[in-house]
Amino acid sequence: MKRSGHGLLIILLAVLAALMLLSLCLGRYAVPLREVLRILLSRFTFVEQTWEAGMSAAVLNIRPPRILLAALVGACLSIAGVSYQGIFRNAMAAPDFLGASSGAAFGAALAILLGLSSAGIAVCAFCFSLLTVALVFFVAQRAPGKRAANLILAGIMVSSLFSAGTSYIKLVADPSSKLPEITYWLMGSFSGKTWHDVRFALPFMLLGTVPLFLLRWRMNLLTMGDDEARAMGVDANRLRLLVVVCATLVTAASVSVSGVIGWVGLVIPHMARRLSGNDYRKLLPTTLLLGAIFLLAVDNLCRNLLAVEIPIGILTSFFGAPFFLALMLKKEASL
Repeated sequence: MKRSGHGLLIILLAVLAALMLLSLCLGRYAVPLREVLRILLSRFTFVEQTWEAGMSAAVLNIRPPRILLAALVGACLSIAGVSYQGIFRNAMAAPDFLGASSGAAFGAALAILLGLSSAGIAVCAFCFSLLTVALVFFVAQRAPGKRAANLILAGIMVSSLFSAGTSYIKLVADPSSKLPEITYWLMGSFSGKTWHDVRFALPFMLLGTVPLFLLRWRMNLLTMGDDEARAMGVDANRLRLLVVVCATLVTAASVSVSGVIGWVGLVIPHMARRLSGNDYRKLLPTTLLLGAIFLLAVDNLCRNLLAVEIPIGILTSFFGAPFFLALMLKKEASL
């Protein structure tokens, strides 16, 4: 059932705000909602302290960067997925469509093998993610045939090469130290994330997200085909290139700080379409908010479901795989 655009966005914003507030309460060290509100208010006005020092540290320093990063990554992976699905007119397109995730995985594995710091791992993953997509474009431009089809085929090929490289790094890594760290990174997690990670990823996320929002009405033309876009005075190839660059940038920024998190960019856009329809002017903001809500909710489950934290990529796959199967069996899978 489709709601009016503004009403739907207000509802999703309210849900996201409530979920972020609830997330401050949840964790190994539970903090009552009343104390969370008092701690937050104490930053702006005088409030008599009734909470323990550990509660204040959890609410103000430890949990906020993780919560914000989970919401940002969910939003970015979702809008990257919906952008790819629109410009390639392929309902199965996802943020790693052109190999961004495979490149990031290789870069992170290489950085861990070399013993780099967490900041070095993020930078290396980000750079290799962009390098992978640049290589895909290089191959696609020099291959005969349609550019859109070439991009998809080149993405599959280059992704396979970098995946093989990652497998080799895991083979030669120290099985007692490096290999477990690589494996854990590849499963995705927000554990231990700090404001440094937010400051690293946020500028690139904004640099990719803002143009996508400004171009969202033009994406409607690409979903109708290149000929229709040209008839409306839009250069389809140039627009497709710009959207791919922006979607790749937000994907690379996201994966570099979260690890490989699958299915979000595939599942959330289809959920958003059922709520807002196919008009990208409404679909893109709906997808962004829904993605933030989804990944933040899953991260809360990862933190609290078991005594040991579950890598978030496991749970997103658990939810995403059945949805993918249902998508394949329905006619709605085509754009």
